Amino acid sequence: MMPSTIPNGAANGHSTGQIQYIPLSYDSTSDSTNGSTNGSTNGSADNDSSARQLILSLRPEWSSPDSNVEFVRFTDGITNTLLKAINRKAGLSKEQIDSEAILLRAYGHGTDVIIDRLRETQNHELLMKHGLAPTLLARFDNGMMYRFIQGQACHPADLRKPSIYLAVARRIAQWHATVPCLPETNTGSNGLKNHMRQSSLDFVAPGKPAPNTWTVMQKWIRALPTKTEAQRARQSELQKELSWLVEKLSQRPGLGKNGLVFAHCDLLSGNVIIEPKGPGTNGSSEGHEGCQIRGEESPSVNFIDYEYATPSPAAFDLANHFAEWGGFDCDYNVLPTRAQRAEFIREYIHTYFGLVEKSEDGKAIDEEYEVQRLMDEVDMFRGVPGFYWGIWALIQATISHIDFDYAQYAEVRLGEYWAWKDTMDGPCKAAGKEVPLREKRWAQLE
Repeated sequence: MMPSTIPNGAANGHSTGQIQYIPLSYDSTSDSTNGSTNGSTNGSADNDSSARQLILSLRPEWSSPDSNVEFVRFTDGITNTLLKAINRKAGLSKEQIDSEAILLRAYGHGTDVIIDRLRETQNHELLMKHGLAPTLLARFDNGMMYRFIQGQACHPADLRKPSIYLAVARRIAQWHATVPCLPETNTGSNGLKNHMRQSSLDFVAPGKPAPNTWTVMQKWIRALPTKTEAQRARQSELQKELSWLVEKLSQRPGLGKNGLVFAHCDLLSGNVIIEPKGPGTNGSSEGHEGCQIRGEESPSVNFIDYEYATPSPAAFDLANHFAEWGGFDCDYNVLPTRAQRAEFIREYIHTYFGLVEKSEDGKAIDEEYEVQRLMDEVDMFRGVPGFYWGIWALIQATISHIDFDYAQYAEVRLGEYWAWKDTMDGPCKAAGKEVPLREKRWAQLE
């Protein structure tokens, strides 16, 4: 177990004083070589020891003679370590054990360069207030612990099931319609200590309060490696592309104040949890009857992991989620067709306008008009997620200890961006190019 090197006050920040702080760290030194599968209770002794000390600091009663603390490792993500801590006392049912379970999430090595951890904590607290996140129990030097959300994590194939993607549409709409955008706290986080550099980020997209999707991408481009001439050339190229994207897309009209909504920005399958059937199983959806529609048998979902959540165009959040239908393998053959996107967005719009305040002039909302408008916006943003995660992966390739080919992933995702950009200047066939598979699938009607 590693002792704290962060003063308690500095770690707690400006708005997290009510959350318990534990001055210890999770030892992730052997995580990258751990071969356990999702849901495995196997792990290294060092990992188990540090995790146990953190859990017992939070729940000292779990050290009693009748306690039996176990850890279940989840490996769906490629950034952080996620463990489920349970106390398997004799005589307790699975439901009783899970009702007291705790999730321990340790941050990936070096990820403070790309993620504002104070901001993440503020996001979690904000979502808690709106009934959209589990209770945050404690923070520690390199992670946090929160209540386990009962349910089943999705796989990419689940996202393509109509009952699930309609539930996702309702939940995203709930986020966008009800959660306010947090302003910049100017804490110097995210690896940017210089105030002048931070201030310059506020004007990346004129008229758009920071932070937002555009300022995040600017931070990431500045954090790219520049040791070699090739790296510097790549950074310069991506900077020019970001400037082009900002000019082309940042001022487009959209939902929310200033065209921004509070967006998750990382709705991959593992961050979508299908709620178990029956009332009272989670308690994280209370007070939001507006998104529980279309029959008692309709499933409900929750979202986890809020480290990338930031004000964003709604179209980016939706386009980003649609890209995740293909999983980390980027299987473009299963991306949503135009008909599937329309069904999703129609459900989203119906839910969104059922939750936001009515227009001042009292006119009824033309939902079909809003559906078509958002369809067009998502089409415009479909290449941006590739650019976003391509930059991210270039940084991860230099800092991560996780066994994943980030460099190759970066090229695949950036390839999506370039393929989209090619279509912006006219059909590929006109230029003698074959239409890329991803663009073919996106244009497919059914």
